[in-house]
Amino acid sequence: MKMQQRIALVTGANKGIGFEVVRDLARKGFHVFLAARNEKAGEAAAEKLRAEGVKEDYGEITFLKIDVSKPDSIRRAAEEFSKKSDRLDTLVNNAGILLDDDKDVLTITPEIFETTLRTNTLGALLVSQAFVPFLKKSDAPRIVNVSSGGGQLADGADGWAPAYCISKTALNGVTVQLVAALPKFAVNSVCPGWVRTDMGGSNATRSIAEGASGIVWLAADAPQSETGKFWRDRKVIPW
Repeated sequence: MKMQQRIALVTGANKGIGFEVVRDLARKGFHVFLAARNEKAGEAAAEKLRAEGVKEDYGEITFLKIDVSKPDSIRRAAEEFSKKSDRLDTLVNNAGILLDDDKDVLTITPEIFETTLRTNTLGALLVSQAFVPFLKKSDAPRIVNVSSGGGQLADGADGWAPAYCISKTALNGVTVQLVAALPKFAVNSVCPGWVRTDMGGSNATRSIAEGASGIVWLAADAPQSETGKFWRDRKVIPW
């Protein structure tokens, strides 16, 4: 009997780590929904990967418009997804913003703080809520929250990008709450490391492929029994 094709949704996927995660999952035969808020950029990214896939036999790639900072956009995206599939196997909450890399926590504005948490933390929760009904139809449902070592409480903060780091600490909190609510799911946080993207900058120590690798492993290949943990390079790290 032919194995059922697995289906994944990756947010913030028109560039950077998200784009690479879509590529890698498509290489594994997934039907991947490439989700992004910018329709033009998202469609272009999906088309680029489709063109590659003709030569390399990728799985199907479908663009899905979603702005994770807007509940109405998330609801519309779920409705649009339902027209194409009634099941989802893996959700990768990758969309994120960094607005305050050189700011001090004592001077951070309410606007930057709220905007950062709305995308990086609340967005991941609301997308998870919207797509859990589809994930429940999977034999092995997975949620992967792309976090950051900057969100760890174990080693203490160093003062860099406080709003961003706090949003990732809170995202890890979302992860463990989802674990409690979804005992049959594999739900994990993952730190991709310091990656050479628009966000990470050119001095970062890791390539985009290296940053995506651990995310893809959790999304596709890690044991389903692994849940409720924080990972980097396929190893558990402290919260």
